[in-house]
Amino acid sequence: MSLMGKLVLITGAARRVGRELALTVAQAGGDVVIHYQNSQSEADSLQAEIERLGRKAYLLRADLAEPTQVGDLITQAARHGDLSALINNAAIFESLNWESTTAEAWNRHLLINLTVPFLLSQAFARQLPGGVSGRIINLLDWRALRPGADHIAYTTSKAALAALTRSLAIALAPRITVNGLALGAVLPPEKGKAPQNILNNVPAKRWAELHEVGEAALFLLNGPAYITGEIIHIDGGRHLV
Repeated sequence: MSLMGKLVLITGAARRVGRELALTVAQAGGDVVIHYQNSQSEADSLQAEIERLGRKAYLLRADLAEPTQVGDLITQAARHGDLSALINNAAIFESLNWESTTAEAWNRHLLINLTVPFLLSQAFARQLPGGVSGRIINLLDWRALRPGADHIAYTTSKAALAALTRSLAIALAPRITVNGLALGAVLPPEKGKAPQNILNNVPAKRWAELHEVGEAALFLLNGPAYITGEIIHIDGGRHLV
């Protein structure tokens, strides 16, 4: 699938899954706006790698916890060309149960994982020229549709993002498709080790490979425009168990 001539903004693109998504877009011929906050060196490295592929990459630093910076992100990205797609990838993930979740932690998860994707999607839709189609992808989690007692603020925010994905699919139709990718065991946590039994309830009995996430994103970016409001699970069947 070719994204030639397309410009895609990816939040939290400098590292981990975001980096893979950015490289996938570039390998398919698209140009990338790399949003990052603190990962300057990783963003620089990713930009250089994309440029070696013959594509353009633009860096935008923003603190998503600051409303004014969120509001400017789409405007700044659109200065580099016709912005045709938005991938809401940036998120926070904290291991908090009902007892350890403070009001501040609750609000932080809702802000970054739910409110920011809404505000960016809203701004993206407003800047899209008339007669032009666009695509939005929200990064979710298998927990969003199978919530449990662990990671309660994170899980709740992602469940709400799943609902927002479907609501926006209706609200922004027919010009903009809005879909989600619900991830499972893709990468181990940044801090600490993954639980030893993490694959016990994964029918596929393995971790995902990063390129599988990129391939699914590419399908939603350049596949049938008749698909909207869909949430594709990349979790080896974890949400079924």
